[in-house]
Amino acid sequence: MFKSLKRVFVVSLISVFAMLYTGWSTSADVTAPTQGEQPNTPTLKLKVTDTSLGKIEGLIATSLAVSPDSRHVAYAVQRGEKYVVVIDGIEGHEYDDIGAPGPVFSPDSKRVTYAARSGEKWVVVVDGVEGKGCDAMVAGSLIFSPDSRRVAYIAKRGEKLVVVVDGVEEKEYDGAGGLVFSPDSQRLTYAAQRGKKWFVVVDRVEEKEYDAIGIRGIIFSPDSKRVAYVARRGEKWLIAVDGVDGKEYDAIGKDTPNFSPDSTHVAYYAQRGRKQYAVVDGIEGKEYDGIGSGTPIFSPDSKHVAYYAGREKKVVVVIDGVEGKEYDGIGTPHIIFSPDSKRAAYLAQRGEKWIIVIDGGEGKEYDGIGASGVVFSADSKRVAYYAQRDQKQFVVIDRVEGKAYDAIGIPGIIFSLDSKHIAYYAKRGEKWVVVVDGVEGKEYDDIGEGTLIFSPYTPRVAYYAQHGKKWVIPIDSVEGKEYYGFLKGSRLVFDSPNKLHGLTVRDGEILLVEIEITE
Repeated sequence: MFKSLKRVFVVSLISVFAMLYTGWSTSADVTAPTQGEQPNTPTLKLKVTDTSLGKIEGLIATSLAVSPDSRHVAYAVQRGEKYVVVIDGIEGHEYDDIGAPGPVFSPDSKRVTYAARSGEKWVVVVDGVEGKGCDAMVAGSLIFSPDSRRVAYIAKRGEKLVVVVDGVEEKEYDGAGGLVFSPDSQRLTYAAQRGKKWFVVVDRVEEKEYDAIGIRGIIFSPDSKRVAYVARRGEKWLIAVDGVDGKEYDAIGKDTPNFSPDSTHVAYYAQRGRKQYAVVDGIEGKEYDGIGSGTPIFSPDSKHVAYYAGREKKVVVVIDGVEGKEYDGIGTPHIIFSPDSKRAAYLAQRGEKWIIVIDGGEGKEYDGIGASGVVFSADSKRVAYYAQRDQKQFVVIDRVEGKAYDAIGIPGIIFSLDSKHIAYYAKRGEKWVVVVDGVEGKEYDDIGEGTLIFSPYTPRVAYYAQHGKKWVIPIDSVEGKEYYGFLKGSRLVFDSPNKLHGLTVRDGEILLVEIEITE
């Protein structure tokens, strides 16, 4: 699988490594003024410890996996004609091939699994232990349960496919796919084929036969008690919920159905003839010429449902069956409910201009609105977004426009957990700055996309930043050690009010960087 893939490096600013090291860690103390301080005021001190997680020489880029807690890495490398998986710098057994996409971490970051081939047989390796051999593996089928305790995958034996759960094989079928564990990890479902018929298997029990199962596969309700999926019988499509068929339609929205957060409601899009509907709990809404992409959106408290729809070249947002004003377009990400479910916002287009509609009221018109859309604070009281006018971009917080910049960084704006502070990063000329509560930090050549975070404990901010050919991790503008880049797919994580970690690269090594903050 990986033999045909080109091996490339996965971090920025690295082409040649002069030195390679393994098995070492270093620490250093850094002292610098805090942002905006005056002479003779206290300073912020950083104690930085770097621990090697292995070389990146020979790393197969597409195999790189970062643990959910951003403390561990795993990847495949080629050693001559053989392949090995490296976990935190420790190499596993040699194999003739490693299955794509590569190693998989458990949700709790403590376990790793991958598929490997020796000779003509494939095995699944879980925590370094090989399972029973098979003729082939279905790529991408290897999954952990949400609680990290269970492993499932689809194996091929001869001409048949079999689902293997916790090392135990289920029935053989002509086809299988769409493995899904329930949120509580106690249940498993998948689609299976016998002859020309498809059906869903839930907890080893086969449900009704159909001519096809929808491409999205099967979904569990958040409480793990209910199951829904799209199925086709003849030329008609339907939604089956808890084993009961719904009405038949000419088409079902490709990303539907959707359970409400409390698991009591089901919504999806359907088409009959040339008309489209939103269907909630089996009840069809108004007919439209077109209906929104994705799925109908439930509010966090499950009491409201929203979608957008079109009629005669105009588009409206529909909340609880009530249409809003007509517009020429609705932007992505469509409709957003506030955390307390009492407010709703969306992007709307009128002519060549864009506006934000919040609680049914329109804001100012702009040439464009940022793709991240509206951001509500955790307490639902504050609203922010970024907009463009005359080639300049700026952040709008509670309807008040901030400074104009050449660009606002993606993904945009973040609120602190207590909703009192707001941060984003912006570009002026060739330089980037992080802006916290309207105050600019130091200028950098780049800011790591999506890396800006607030501490959940304090108003402190951290991010990856580049100056020249080196990257640093500023914390309230105080910089630690320099690196060649940060690891793609990783994130910065505050472990406590005064401790932070992330993953970087320097001198051909992946490094776990741990920072302790003192004042």
